[in-house]
Amino acid sequence: MEYNPGLHILAEFKTERADLLCSSAASRELFEKLITRFELSSVGEVYHDFEQGGFTAVICLTESHLSIHTWPEFKLATFDIFLSNFRKDNTEKVRAIYKEVLAFFEGSELQKTELRR
Repeated sequence: MEYNPGLHILAEFKTERADLLCSSAASRELFEKLITRFELSSVGEVYHDFEQGGFTAVICLTESHLSIHTWPEFKLATFDIFLSNFRKDNTEKVRAIYKEVLAFFEGSELQKTELRR
């Protein structure tokens, strides 16, 4: 039997909601809700807000991770999420979480890569 480790989405998006890109507070709340709703398990997280605005965040999950980096001065963000298929197929969860993050930021996708690991 062949094992499919999971889906990894790497994306870049623009948004007119630069206010959401300045501080990690709203994103932290969003990510916590998504982790709970999609029954994922956080094992650690780092959020860092930059003095000039913008932030970076990485959330480690037992299933793998999600991360975001923002540039409010350019109305730009990068986001990635990977969930392992170790115990069940999480492909649709990856796509659903990405879709919700893009909607939250009212983002316009500039590029997206889906890697099947």
